[in-house]
Amino acid sequence: MKTAIIYATSHGCTDKCARNLAIELESGIDLYNIETEQNFDLNNFKTIIIGGSIHMGSINKKIKKFISNNIDELCKKNMGLFICCMYEGKKAIEQFNDAFPEDLRNKALAHGFFGGEFNFEKMNFFEKAIVKKVANVEQSVSNINFTEIKEFAKKFEK
Repeated sequence: MKTAIIYATSHGCTDKCARNLAIELESGIDLYNIETEQNFDLNNFKTIIIGGSIHMGSINKKIKKFISNNIDELCKKNMGLFICCMYEGKKAIEQFNDAFPEDLRNKALAHGFFGGEFNFEKMNFFEKAIVKKVANVEQSVSNINFTEIKEFAKKFEK
């Protein structure tokens, strides 16, 4: 049985991370951006990896709804969970814990903190203003942690 990586992305960071993770996992990987594709059957997959970016302290609403609607089935699978965020340490853990229900976190074989990006080219005026004020960042910046993605993938090696 295969692996599905189900994710949501706003500005492309989570998409980059999910695609990089799929390469690290090597084969039998299906990618589903829940923002644009929702036609998949969880029964076709042994392993489900769910990820999303944190914006203003919360994970994407479609990811939250997907988890809520499928929690019983997800708890029967091999699970992995990841977030993309600009924080590290305790703040990243807090955001991760807020993003995913405790029973799913406890079931997961891997928890990933893949870093994040502020991509000003893809942000609207409002988003740029918030990032400039809250994060004190004036231009695009990326801190995707490719080493963390590799370590996460290793936890699913056969």
